[in-house]
Amino acid sequence: MKRDAVNRMNNYSSIYIHIPFCHNICSYCDFCKMFYNEELVDKYLDSLEDEISNYEIPDNIKTIYIGGGTPSSLNNNQLERLFSITDNINLSNNYEFTFEINPEDINEELLIILKNHRVNRISIGIETINSKFYKLLNRSNDITSLKNKIDLCKKYFTNINIDLMYAFPNETIEDLEKDLEFFISLDIPHMSIYSLIIEENTVLYNNKTKNISEEIDSEMYYFIINYLKERNYIHYEISNFCKEGYQSIHNSTYWNNDKYLGIGLGASGYIDNFRYSNTRSINKYLDGNYILDKEYITKNSSMEYEMILGLRKIEGVNKKSFFDKYHIQLEDKFDIMEMVNNKFLVNKGDYIYIPEDKLYISNSILVNFIGEDDE
Repeated sequence: MKRDAVNRMNNYSSIYIHIPFCHNICSYCDFCKMFYNEELVDKYLDSLEDEISNYEIPDNIKTIYIGGGTPSSLNNNQLERLFSITDNINLSNNYEFTFEINPEDINEELLIILKNHRVNRISIGIETINSKFYKLLNRSNDITSLKNKIDLCKKYFTNINIDLMYAFPNETIEDLEKDLEFFISLDIPHMSIYSLIIEENTVLYNNKTKNISEEIDSEMYYFIINYLKERNYIHYEISNFCKEGYQSIHNSTYWNNDKYLGIGLGASGYIDNFRYSNTRSINKYLDGNYILDKEYITKNSSMEYEMILGLRKIEGVNKKSFFDKYHIQLEDKFDIMEMVNNKFLVNKGDYIYIPEDKLYISNSILVNFIGEDDE
C-alpha cells in the first residue's frame, strides 16, 4: 500500500523497526531476512525513512526496538543513517531503546555509536556455547572472546539481554546445564529462552531435521525454570527471565495487547483498531508498497488477544484491568470455570493465570480463547 496521506493514527507509544540483513543466515531462522548487500541496505534505509514518514509519531514514545535480521550487520555509516531516522523521535523520560546484536559484531566503536544515539538496552543472540551444535545452527562462538565482548558491553550498558536456545537434536540435560552455567557466569540481568523449533522455509526443515520429543523438550524447559529461579532470576513470561527491575518494557507492549507501530520489511503493527503486516518482498518494499494486509480488530477480537497474549505473563491477566478496558467482567465474557476446575488455569485474587506445571502446554490452553467474532 503506497502512501496517500500522513497516517494520523498515533494511539501508540512503542515502535518496532526491522532490519532484515545478515552476514550469516542461521539454519533455524524463519524471520524475514536476507544476506547483507551494501547497495541494497542503502536503498532499504531510504524506504524505511519514507515509510515512517507516513505516520505522525506521537510525543513521549516509551520504547523503540530495532530487530532483525541482524541490525549490527550494518556498517557505521549505515548505522548513523538508521539512527538519523530515530534521533528526532521524542522519547519519554523512562524510555527503553533496544538494539539487537550478534556476538561477532560487538566492538567498542559499535557500542559507542549505539550509546550516542540513545540506545540503552542491547539484546545479544548467543544461543549456545556448545561447539557440537555450531554446525547444526550454522553459527560459531569462541568462549574466551565472547566473555571479553560481554565485558566490553557491560562498560557501556547495564540493561542487557542474552538469548539461550535449547532442545537441539541429541542435546542432553548436561549439555544444557553447561550452557546455563556459562550464561549465569556472564552476570546479565535478562535472559530469553527458546526451544529449537523446525520451521518451514529454513535450512533445518529442508534438511529434514526433526524436533526432539516433547517429553525431553518439557524436561529441559522446567530444568531451565528451576535453574534460573534458584539463581534469583524472576520468571515473568513464558520464555523470559530477569533480575528485579529488568523486565522488557517493549515486549510487555505485546503481552499487554497494547498498540505499537511496526516499520520495515516483514514488520507487523497494531495501531488504531487494525493489526497489519508489511510485505516480505524486498522489491515491493523498495517500490513503496509497504503494507501487505490489514485486519480490523473488533472489541471481541481484542478481548481474545487480551487473553492469548496476557496469559503468556506468569502473573496472568488482571481482571480489574480487563473490566476497565472492555467494560465487561472477564468471567462473563469467557467460560473459564472448566479450565479452572481441571487446573489448567488458576483464578486467584485479581488475576487469572496458567499454573507453572502447565506452562509447557500453554498453547493448548490459549486456543480455548479463540472463537467466532460475533461483532
